This record gives sequence, C-alpha cells and structure tokens, in this order.
Amino acid sequence: MEIIPAAIPDVLIVKPKKYGDHRGFFSETFKNAALREHGVALDWIQDNHSFSAARGVVRGLHFQRAPKAQAKLLRVTRGAILDVAVDVRKASPTYGQHVAVELSADNWTQLYVPVGFAHGFCTLTENTEVLYKVSAEYGPAEEGGLVWDDPDLGIAWPIRAEEATLSARDLEWPRFKDFVSPF
Repeated sequence: MEIIPAAIPDVLIVKPKKYGDHRGFFSETFKNAALREHGVALDWIQDNHSFSAARGVVRGLHFQRAPKAQAKLLRVTRGAILDVAVDVRKASPTYGQHVAVELSADNWTQLYVPVGFAHGFCTLTENTEVLYKVSAEYGPAEEGGLVWDDPDLGIAWPIRAEEATLSARDLEWPRFKDFVSPF
C-alpha cells in the first residue's frame, strides 16, 4: 500500500496494491498499521456506502463539528468521482485551499480527509458507488458546509452549475467569505 501526502500534507492519497489473474483480483483496501505510520491513528467506527445514478451528482461540501467531527477514508468501487477536501482549519497555513483527486474503480486510489476539512465530490460517470470509513457518527446538529461552487475556493469542478444535481441543503450552505470556521 502506497501512501502519499497530497498538496495539503495532512490529506493523504492512498494507493492499495491490486493483484489480478484469470480469476479476478485481490486487494488489501484498508490497513490500519500503514495509516498509523503516516500519523493517522483513528478508531474507524462506521462504513458508509453512497450510490449516485447520474453523472454530475455533487455531494458536499460537508463537515461535522465537534464532538462529532469526522475524518474520512474514501474509495470508489464503481464509476469515478472528483473528490475534494477544503481546509477549514483557521490556524492552518493552507486555510481555504483545497485538494482535488480523481478516485475511480479503475485507478483504485483512495483519499484520506482529516478532521477540519469540508469534503465533497462530483460523479464523473453514471452509476457511481463510493465507500468510505468515518471516525465519528453523523450528528445532524453538528453538520456544516460550504456552497460547492464558490468562486473564492477556485475548485475546478468538471461540470457547470446548471449541470449539477444537488440536494436542497447543499444549495444553501454559505460562501467561504461568510463562513465562520468551528475548527
């Protein structure tokens, strides 16, 4: 398993090895010891599974405040996404900056998103499935977010706003300039 710091070093790109033959493949997709070697010492408490039927589905940008702040480890088992993590830690030298990584069933890459980041993704294909681990349970009262297409964030989304499919909630998050970070 290869683990590489992203442009924001606290975000990690995880590349599990995939061994294939005439029967199919085998892959060790999660290894706690390997993540611990890179400073990720978490007790993952839940696995989530997201399905999006259409290309252009945007989920995010979301985060959870304490006491339910979440780190995430994401992978795609079918289809492809552009996965984005925005640093919303006030004291961070990369505050307001983001990492964007394509995750797909083909490239078998994962993304580790630590606490203190707003996270979201856009599906690049139809019938996309995303599996991810979280370090804390979801708490509706602790949820927050940023509007996904805020020009101040400078995210190069692969779709235009009129092509995006979003939840009503995701359309109402504040812009970054109006945001007060809880981190």
